[in-house]
Amino acid sequence: MNLNNLEDLKNEVKELGFNPKLADELEKNMKNLPGYFTLKDQVPGDRGQIDLTLHFRKSNQSDFFSFNKVEVSAGKLPPIAEHQHYMVISANASDPQKPLVREFQSPNEAIEFFKKQKGNSELGVGESTEAKQLLASKESGKINYVDKDFRSALFTPPVSQTFYLDKGKGFTAEQAVNMVQDRTVYRNDMLNTQGDTYKAWIKLDFEQPKDQWNNHKLKQYHDPSYGFDLEKTLSRYAIKELADPTKKEAVIESMKNGNRVEVTAVKEGKEVKVLAEAVPRYGNLAFFNDKGKSEKREQFEKSIAPEQQQSRGRVKNNSPEQEEKRGMSVR
Repeated sequence: MNLNNLEDLKNEVKELGFNPKLADELEKNMKNLPGYFTLKDQVPGDRGQIDLTLHFRKSNQSDFFSFNKVEVSAGKLPPIAEHQHYMVISANASDPQKPLVREFQSPNEAIEFFKKQKGNSELGVGESTEAKQLLASKESGKINYVDKDFRSALFTPPVSQTFYLDKGKGFTAEQAVNMVQDRTVYRNDMLNTQGDTYKAWIKLDFEQPKDQWNNHKLKQYHDPSYGFDLEKTLSRYAIKELADPTKKEAVIESMKNGNRVEVTAVKEGKEVKVLAEAVPRYGNLAFFNDKGKSEKREQFEKSIAPEQQQSRGRVKNNSPEQEEKRGMSVR
């Protein structure tokens, strides 16, 4: 194992914002020089757990490994308690008295495995098979029971995307997690087909079919040509944090990474905590309460003169298709 390569990969994982524990797992996975290995992590999302799978591949010519892609999958089930796990229990042809049990920390992986079962099987969650909550079952390979609160998660495929990396460059863990939740992120280091860098707000295009690699295409809103200015847009709203330069910078940076940022807004003369998110496509912000329910943005606006209202919220009339024709590559 090349120790310099190990150190470089640890730095890449750290700089891209992945869980530090994954960097600690690199050494034991690289030690025996496998041709390929993955590291897994889970984070909570708005509607359920989000799985991250980091892929590492060894060179055919040396013992150097590269970190080349991350698969991100957002389902509709919340993370489970620390001592619980998902489990698929299936019939054991060799010993009917001892059913086969496979455990999962990821509900998405558990669901996928359960769907592939051909005989009698159960999908549950809990600390043990004896104390599990039954979520779904199959008889002779056909589903015959699904818990009513589990149906949406079972029958709705998770939102998934593979993000490719180039020498440690690419979408960060935070950005990727937000993109599979239909949010928009900002990059100032995108490459066009001529190899030149450019700036753009980017989101996954859920309105178009996936490409030949089973990935969603990207919608891009180029900066500054598209016309969305986050700082100027924020200035339309009565947000307390914007009065403090340090807090303002933190709000802008977090929104550029696609986050819904908690801010203190003024509503009917009173301060309230809300979540705010940048929506470049429409040249504005979106607001939510702590339950994730949408709030009307108008109630947080500053009072402005009528003549200013006509120009508010305008962006240049470049469609996503026009933006994409400029050429891009992701790194």
